Amino acid sequence: LIPRQMFDVAVQAAIGAHIIARGLTKRCPNCGGRTIFVPGQYFKVNPQCPACGFTIERNNDEGFYLGSASLNYGMTIVLCLVPIMLLWFFDVIGGVLAAVLAGVGAVAFPVLFYRSSRSWWLMNYYLVFPQHLPANGGKGRAGEDDNT
Repeated sequence: LIPRQMFDVAVQAAIGAHIIARGLTKRCPNCGGRTIFVPGQYFKVNPQCPACGFTIERNNDEGFYLGSASLNYGMTIVLCLVPIMLLWFFDVIGGVLAAVLAGVGAVAFPVLFYRSSRSWWLMNYYLVFPQHLPANGGKGRAGEDDNT
């Protein structure tokens, strides 16, 4: 027989794995449907998941936009600007080319990474508070600020 504690850990790990997989593939954190973004509109987040009704867009919660924007900003620095700076520092590329690449990268990378940053921020939130997902018995929007 498997002790109950081991079973609980395995269930939590599977829930976490689902949340991570859904976040990395830009799917609804609750049901896994490809419904976070409005089809045909790159920057428009669905207010609710059409598949399960889960509230995705949080119009009155600045933290969800600010969190994904901060994540996007950090990833732009780490994945785009620091490598360009290192290439310039070690004389692999010239200063003018580095400045042009940094300027273009500072604008293009956040635009291209927008969808991933929104999805990854939801993933991070629900990794910390998986009990808020209706699929895990949570209430969804109502009472999420209780953090219990």
